[in-house]
Amino acid sequence: MPAKLRDELGERFTVTKGLDGCLAVYPEKEWEGLEERIRSLPMSKSRDLQRFFFSAAFDAELDAQGRILLPANLRAYAGLSKETVVIGASNHAEIWDAVKWAAYNDSITDDRIMEAMEDLGF
Repeated sequence: MPAKLRDELGERFTVTKGLDGCLAVYPEKEWEGLEERIRSLPMSKSRDLQRFFFSAAFDAELDAQGRILLPANLRAYAGLSKETVVIGASNHAEIWDAVKWAAYNDSITDDRIMEAMEDLGF
């Protein structure tokens, strides 16, 4: 885990399945907030979210070298190989297989970014 992200994540954090085939890493307070928001939804809307996020959630700590030992089910979900990429993504971090990240990053076009920025009023 990069040093900058270690400071932001804190000592304890939660790793779970993320979108687009990556793993999501939430600081303890962010994870608790996500749990509360999902649980506050009607069951018809929260059931799939609970199953997706909570069933794979893993409470993690960094070892002395700043590494995380990920369970096999999460490594398999994200298709992690020897080379990984860790990115900051607003209120959480994401762990990607390096090849998957490169392909995803290459798929992001200027037009897609421009559309998203227009939705924000830019």
